[in-house]
Amino acid sequence: MRPFPADLAQAQQEWSATYRQLAEQPGRTELRRRLYRLSAQLFFHPYWQRRRPSPAAWWDLRDLGRPGGDTSGRLGR
Repeated sequence: MRPFPADLAQAQQEWSATYRQLAEQPGRTELRRRLYRLSAQLFFHPYWQRRRPSPAAWWDLRDLGRPGGDTSGRLGR
């Protein structure tokens, strides 16, 4: 797994949690807006300016947002 900045990993975890909440409560405007903001935060994060994101990098980042996702060794400090 590749190391990610802590704020990028945190945003992904928040995105995943918001997505799960929206799945349980469809139609919640505030959750859709939050998901949209977090998506933009993830996509335009400065980390991706240094290296172009590959599908594998996105997959690794999404793993951090899964319930029980192990973040040890994947956060760059």
